[in-house]
Amino acid sequence: MAAPVRASLFVTCLVDLFYPEVGVAIVRLLRRLGVTVDFPASQTCCGLPLFNSGYHGEAARVARRTLPLFAASEYVVVPSGSCAWMVKKEYPGLFDDDPALRKEAEALASRTYELSQFLVKILGLSRVTTNFRGKVTYHDSCHLLRGLGEAQSPRTLLKNLEGVELLELPGADECCGFGGSFSVRLPDVSTSILGKKIANIEKTGAECLVACDAGCLMQMGGGLSRKGSAVRALHLAQVLAGTDGV
Repeated sequence: MAAPVRASLFVTCLVDLFYPEVGVAIVRLLRRLGVTVDFPASQTCCGLPLFNSGYHGEAARVARRTLPLFAASEYVVVPSGSCAWMVKKEYPGLFDDDPALRKEAEALASRTYELSQFLVKILGLSRVTTNFRGKVTYHDSCHLLRGLGEAQSPRTLLKNLEGVELLELPGADECCGFGGSFSVRLPDVSTSILGKKIANIEKTGAECLVACDAGCLMQMGGGLSRKGSAVRALHLAQVLAGTDGV
């Protein structure tokens, strides 16, 4: 009998502080699928906000602290295309002046996966069982789509859910307006982008908006709530784990 797959959860700041239910849903989902899950308690931010603001030296210090925390992990699963992109695509380049650390960063990058990619490409799944039911639509987060080149894995999982109808979102590949600090620095532009996204979501007739990034969920969920919309915003993990992810 093959040994169980082992995965460490890199929970991300937004999930840790604002969406702990998403972290719970991921752990329950992975354990139900036979994955042995651990959680390195000393983990912190991946360094993406620093990196995006031009503080690459500071981001490298965060990455340097992160590397040993996941050095023994068979796989690292991230509930965010943004943070997975940071680890996979930017960590190695932060250590161009240190070959040993760059090698460690490359090793970590090779074992790190956004959740939907891990389920489809590592576990080989195209269908999971859930008690979630209803019409859903899916938003492509920018880093998952453009940074990691991933559009199909989340859709594959959603399309094959019994009792779930996936309705394609017009402009699904367009930014929701969050963009991390972009929404704070340019709130008027962010709000305008969000307005278009909310209108498209409601046009689908879906009961639930699904995304793979807590930042996008915060932006769009907030917009839906302020508008008084009946559409719920849920992370993919919550849909796959079951109603409300618990």
